Amino acid sequence: MALGGISEIIIYVQDMAAAVEFYRDRLGLELCWPADSADYSAESWVTFHTGQCTLALHGGLELVQKQVQPRFGFDVDDIEAARSELISRGVECSEVRSPAPGVQVVDCSDPEGNGFFIEHNSYR
Repeated sequence: MALGGISEIIIYVQDMAAAVEFYRDRLGLELCWPADSADYSAESWVTFHTGQCTLALHGGLELVQKQVQPRFGFDVDDIEAARSELISRGVECSEVRSPAPGVQVVDCSDPEGNGFFIEHNSYR
């Protein structure tokens, strides 16, 4: 059996309306489903297009706090410009760090503390 690429990432959220606003309006992701809702607060499943992988928000569950949370990343061409744009949209972002030669990373988080990052990798 050969695995393909990652097809979906699920983030568990408490406040679906705030999470949709963050990922749609601040990060600029395109809503996939349900695309025509005026109020997302009662939704338990919302998905976004992110290229080959779908980002799904799952609400309505009692969350157990973990010490280490999974993270996901987005490729960017210009890390400084992307960081500035996210900050202007109200996204919490770290300074640019370089964990390896040719790799630049900015750590970010959504309103519920779910971590993600943007990355410029010169080797891709």
